Amino acid sequence: MRIAEIINSFDIGGGEVQLLELLRGLMKRHRLSVHALELRGPLLSRVQGLGFEPEGHPLGGSLASRGALRAIGELARAFRRDGVQLVHAHDFYSAFVAVPAARLAGAGVVVGRLDLGHLQSPAQRAVLAGLSHAADAVIVNCGAIFDLVIGDERVPPDRVSLVRNGLDLDAFDAARAARLALPLPDVRGRPVAVIVANMRHEVKRQEDFLEAIAIARRERPELAAFLVGEGDRVDGLMTLATKLGLAGHAFFLGRRPDVPAVLARAALGVLCSAQEGLSNAVIEGMAAGLPMVVTDAGGNAELVRHRERGLVVPVGAPAALAGAMLQVLSDPGRARELGAAGRRFVEQELSVARMVAEHERLYRRVAAERPGLARSVARAGGGARQVASGGLGFLRHRALARAQSDARSAGHAG
Repeated sequence: MRIAEIINSFDIGGGEVQLLELLRGLMKRHRLSVHALELRGPLLSRVQGLGFEPEGHPLGGSLASRGALRAIGELARAFRRDGVQLVHAHDFYSAFVAVPAARLAGAGVVVGRLDLGHLQSPAQRAVLAGLSHAADAVIVNCGAIFDLVIGDERVPPDRVSLVRNGLDLDAFDAARAARLALPLPDVRGRPVAVIVANMRHEVKRQEDFLEAIAIARRERPELAAFLVGEGDRVDGLMTLATKLGLAGHAFFLGRRPDVPAVLARAALGVLCSAQEGLSNAVIEGMAAGLPMVVTDAGGNAELVRHRERGLVVPVGAPAALAGAMLQVLSDPGRARELGAAGRRFVEQELSVARMVAEHERLYRRVAAERPGLARSVARAGGGARQVASGGLGFLRHRALARAQSDARSAGHAG
């Protein structure tokens, strides 16, 4: 098959990491092209290391600008040039241009839905729902998103596929056993709770983690904490840690290239997000054999079944979070059982091979439903008019205008 994968950028995130694994798994059997709206991010070199040279299609303005129409036209021509049968858009911004471009090129199109839209405005969520309806298929990675897409957005269930994330366990285990790339604070002999989450978005709720650590230390004063991640919220979180008396107990590690090795030195893992998709951080914690304590958000409880593969607590409840951590620390034998059960779940249900195979089956089905390529649009101007009049006809003008304004106010480069 000839497949085009498109994403917003190559920053480090769950969707970007999964794209990398998908490319690695598909490249031996299919002809792939890779596109991005912005050719930036630390994962770009890793994509290039696989032998791909991604094509960039910057929007150069707002979602309703000439730049967006130009990007759609460029993509449509690239898809026709490469004889693309199937296009997979991995996020909101890439879907905005990929869906109409695929239609112009006569290719099938799949939209990836990897979160509950918590980083998007209501107008953007409405636009994304329209894009999902216009696609041939929608891929979601957890049951909570499946319910959102078919329940709230009314996308027909037979066009929505649940494909959970995959983890390359061999590579993960090798990284877990390797030496640390960077030194860690000296916490020898102390139990460590670790949270891996970006510090760009408040939804990750590291505040609750810090408060829970402070509460738990009243009973277990030897408890220490590692916070892995970076972003513009770091300074505020560090100030909060100091106010909570956690100096010398809560350590901000920043971005780490050796997360599996850091996990190997922890006693338990935590994720206390207010909203979530299917978290790669939780999957990696489970793969490391850690008992996980997570909030009941998105796919967290789907991964960490309560009392079976870890503990699940309500969102926004630091006292409950602290109680669950103390429960894990008070019973080492039970903690090992929970960690081992989580590891088995990853081995059995979350392999990269399974993730790639399920994508491949869906791709083949969608491509089979669109066996021929549509006639090329003769002139670029005609293509732009077709996009404006029909290709984006599923979007309401007001919703598009609001989404454009929201994107501009959020500082998105596109």
